[in-house]
Amino acid sequence: MTFESKIKTIEWINNCSRMIDQTILPKEFKLVDVKTAEEMYYAIKDMIVRGAPAIGIAGAHGVALGAIELSKTEKNKEEFLKKLNQKAQYLKSSRPTAVNLMWAVDKQIKLANEIQGSIEDITNALIKNGIKLENEDIEINKKMGDYGAEVVPKGATILTHCNAGALATVGYGTALGVIRSAFAKDPTIKVFADETRPRQQGARLTTWELTQDGIPTTLITDGMCSYFMSKGMINMVVVGADRIAANGDTANKIGTYTVAIAAKYHNVPFYIAAPLSTIDISIKSGKEIPIEERNHEEVTHINGDWICAKDVNIINPGFDVTPNELITGIITEKGILKPNFVDSIKRVFEKE
Repeated sequence: MTFESKIKTIEWINNCSRMIDQTILPKEFKLVDVKTAEEMYYAIKDMIVRGAPAIGIAGAHGVALGAIELSKTEKNKEEFLKKLNQKAQYLKSSRPTAVNLMWAVDKQIKLANEIQGSIEDITNALIKNGIKLENEDIEINKKMGDYGAEVVPKGATILTHCNAGALATVGYGTALGVIRSAFAKDPTIKVFADETRPRQQGARLTTWELTQDGIPTTLITDGMCSYFMSKGMINMVVVGADRIAANGDTANKIGTYTVAIAAKYHNVPFYIAAPLSTIDISIKSGKEIPIEERNHEEVTHINGDWICAKDVNIINPGFDVTPNELITGIITEKGILKPNFVDSIKRVFEKE
């Protein structure tokens, strides 16, 4: 049985991309209509839409929006494709770590160059493919959820970090998709959610999602996981990913690496849940993953108020990389990849 989430994060409607504004949750629920490629760039950069799979779909929608814009002014197909590629590169620069964005945008540009018809034909094909990728995302997540539920012990308490749920995808979730599928089979499952400083995605988004679905959830601060693991109160960890290298090294929200170290020390299984589109086989290890440096105000301010000395130095990397030796398995839509990750990742891509 599959749990049905009520949340639809991003959706193509009436030639625009409609999305939940995640910057104001849980105080306010608001839908935003994104109508141009430039608006999509800022929707991604400013984290109105966030989470690697959702960003990917946003990128695909953004290319379609760019094509709609250009089709109104460009009559030369070669010039249209040239300018569309420029818009695509612009979209890809909005968030450098999440590889799903590059994956989806590149898929759209490849399709645009393959269409033999008119500018109108290309534009229509991009819209259709953006909707197709959107619909496929939910099905991929449900498959991941079913595979992941198989390794969740009965009555388990699962720790998750950041938000890898319906809000990070089109509508079901990667890590939270595993939790949803496990809860559908075993309603005694419980969740601990890290607050996830500095943007509090765990506190603001994960707790909102899971309580909406009636899944028992306890919010803890980022520094508490070792304490609860030492007490035997956490049975496994499931998190999402923004990019996975060919050797299994995984970039995810800052603080994930710390959780993985604690889990290893306490013999708590640590799983990544991510679609194959998050695996970047072009890079050998996590050392090659670009890490986004975020706005310093994310650290210095909470709700618009200063929380520290104004002359203090700030460093704010948005992500860290968990080495493959700390990872128990990578849950994908094709099954659970296990160490040796170099071999298991290679095998699954050879079948694609």
